[in-house]
Amino acid sequence: MSEGEERVRRSLWDSFKSVLYGMAGHDMARFALKTRGSMEHLFILITMGDLLGVPILPPYYSLRLLPYVVPQISTWKRRMLRERDLTDALA
Repeated sequence: MSEGEERVRRSLWDSFKSVLYGMAGHDMARFALKTRGSMEHLFILITMGDLLGVPILPPYYSLRLLPYVVPQISTWKRRMLRERDLTDALA
């Protein structure tokens, strides 16, 4: 088998893998990312809820976790205080 045939065969195999991933795995990957985002959202709400007036955990534990959460606080506050309507729930 020559190099050209090997390259074509590898290209076809890569294309087949991409199509198979698109049919089977893409939806699962999107769902996993969406679930991860909602879990991070809930975690920040529980730990830093007092920033919005929802005291859930004592401030001691919130302060211990603060260095890990600081990069996400601004986007989290924007996401929490954003107005939502029915079409946001459908997406």
